[in-house]
Amino acid sequence: MKTAPFLRDMIDQDLATFFEQQCDAQANYMAAFTAKEPTNQAAFLAHWKRIREDATVTIKTIVDDQHVAGHVMSYWEDDRCEVTYWLGKEFWGHCLASRSLADFLAHVQKIRPIYARVAKDNMASRRILEKNGFALISESKGFANARGEEIEELLLELRWGPATLPPGIIY
Repeated sequence: MKTAPFLRDMIDQDLATFFEQQCDAQANYMAAFTAKEPTNQAAFLAHWKRIREDATVTIKTIVDDQHVAGHVMSYWEDDRCEVTYWLGKEFWGHCLASRSLADFLAHVQKIRPIYARVAKDNMASRRILEKNGFALISESKGFANARGEEIEELLLELRWGPATLPPGIIY
């Protein structure tokens, strides 16, 4: 019997799955602003060591039917709290990102305003953010490692209250 998805504290064993997910070329293209060398495991582990040692970072692992599906986290950049998430490609298209982000914003990271960035052409991720109450506040350009070029990026903001699931999503 399938178990309901949930968030839990990240553990060391999750890193193997996170690395495998990061190595997916299609996922990297969609995310755009990724590691310079996504298949470099030593760089990946060093990056995650820095993340985990930063007391201002909050990380939760997304678990779906007892499988590590990805992660959601918040961090501080330019004196503001930002949120980011990553799902393994096999978990795309099942409302898991929307639900996990909503849970994270409602129960884990309640700082408002909170911000998120997305490649302008990543409509799926933008929809997830908008379903959770984020609104577009600016556009800019930045170098996207996964694409090897400068692309358009959107900055979105969630100003008030905890996120809630949009009507019609049954989980």
